Amino acid sequence: MKLSAILIQTVRNLRQTWGSQIMTLATVTLSVLIFSFFFLIFLNLKHAGIRLGDNIRLLVYLDHQPTAAAQAKIRSEIRSFGKVDKIVFKSSRDAFAQLKRQLGPDRDVLDDFDPEFLPPFIEVYPLRSLSSLSHINNFANFLATLPGAQKVQYGRGWIERLGYFTQLIRLILFLSGGLLVLTATFMVSSTIRLTVVSRRPELEIMRLIGASRSYIQAPLLLEGLLQGVLGSGLGIACLYLLFNWLQHHFNGPGLFKLLQLTFLPPAMTGAILSVSILLCTTGSIVSIRKSLRL
Repeated sequence: MKLSAILIQTVRNLRQTWGSQIMTLATVTLSVLIFSFFFLIFLNLKHAGIRLGDNIRLLVYLDHQPTAAAQAKIRSEIRSFGKVDKIVFKSSRDAFAQLKRQLGPDRDVLDDFDPEFLPPFIEVYPLRSLSSLSHINNFANFLATLPGAQKVQYGRGWIERLGYFTQLIRLILFLSGGLLVLTATFMVSSTIRLTVVSRRPELEIMRLIGASRSYIQAPLLLEGLLQGVLGSGLGIACLYLLFNWLQHHFNGPGLFKLLQLTFLPPAMTGAILSVSILLCTTGSIVSIRKSLRL
């Protein structure tokens, strides 16, 4: 009986302040959508960085073929500077054979060349992670200082652009997270406060006739909980619809196909929902303590 009375009172509160309730719900939904949208972009960029890292290598061209002892020393110096997956030394003949394979049917153009005309080089494969991409330039500058190094070659342009874009997304992610915290707690708190103000005489009468504090506060707390559940649920649902729309309309060759977009994993989706619900409930609790002096 008590639970049904609390639910009835909650529905009544929602009807009395339906305008502000809808506004709060829309704000929470939009905040969750914005945050989860940029988090989804960041997550896919991270996965893309790992996948692209499989193809990232730095080529260090040498002026001579290092001895076995020199190779061991160079390996030690490289690994002391940063984490790498592997380091491969290539002789001039290895480079010549690799070039012939790359030329394919046109390999006969190399028939008149001496296999020693190409310089030996080192293939350095950095650790496959998004953070490593932003430090590739520093890595390349270090490799240029190795003994016998003549030139370091890698895809500097697109790596720099990817690093800058990732930093921008990370900044927007922090800002949108702050927006989510502020809107969820402030808007729900303001809506609950409006409910308390509009029903203060009635709440005072309930207190005088013996209603317990928990009985009076429960409907207000339930309002914040519902705002969190509905707002975060709608935000994630909108993101999922947007994600499917993008996949459906951009499923041809291009950036989206290259990145192999994936949706938020269940654990992360659950975390966003839980945090949003917690923030809205916290906003409700704060408003109850400030506005309802019982």
